[in-house]
Amino acid sequence: MISVHRAEDRFQGGDQDAGILSRHAFSFGSFYDPDNLRFGPILACNTERLEPGAGFEEHPHSHTEIVTWVVEGELTHRDSTGHATVVRPGDLQHLSAASGVRHVERNDGDAPLTFVQMWLAPLEAGGEPSYTIVPGLSEDAPYALPAAGALLHVRRPATGERAAVPDAARVYVHVVAGSVRLGDEELEPGDSVRITGETGLELVATGSAEVLMWEMPA
Repeated sequence: MISVHRAEDRFQGGDQDAGILSRHAFSFGSFYDPDNLRFGPILACNTERLEPGAGFEEHPHSHTEIVTWVVEGELTHRDSTGHATVVRPGDLQHLSAASGVRHVERNDGDAPLTFVQMWLAPLEAGGEPSYTIVPGLSEDAPYALPAAGALLHVRRPATGERAAVPDAARVYVHVVAGSVRLGDEELEPGDSVRITGETGLELVATGSAEVLMWEMPA
């Protein structure tokens, strides 16, 4: 099964008066859709745009694996375990909330910030929170997230190049930038695809692209 979800169909949230624009691919916050709660372990895939000086002040999380991918600008992160970092385009940030953590996410730069944030449910609740940052995640080294039974791939095909979709029980594809074709479907930034039980699929770049793909075994 291949299910395409368009960027324009995402639920719009955030607070535009505060310089925050959020677009949610799944039920989130006050937006509830009982038929769109999750895909495998993926609970959320949010695109966030923060104007300079805007941000999410300190707030709690628990029992969630939070993976963040910066598209443009710089994300300032601080958390209750003592980490304070600036995350830049191409960097992967992973905050494992475990039994509980608090954090701040802000745009302290002088240019707009755009990032994709994905929440995954852990296989087991509890534990100690942890923080990981991978500068410049490579196409040759996917990020393993065993706590949620998932693997994150980044692909950057140039126009006309192909990128294989992992053969797995479930795959979630999110187009970050550029455009790609999957079969007869043209995919643009913010579009996503939920794939179940398919093999031998390929993305074809119709413009230089950046794509995130979650591989989720059964």
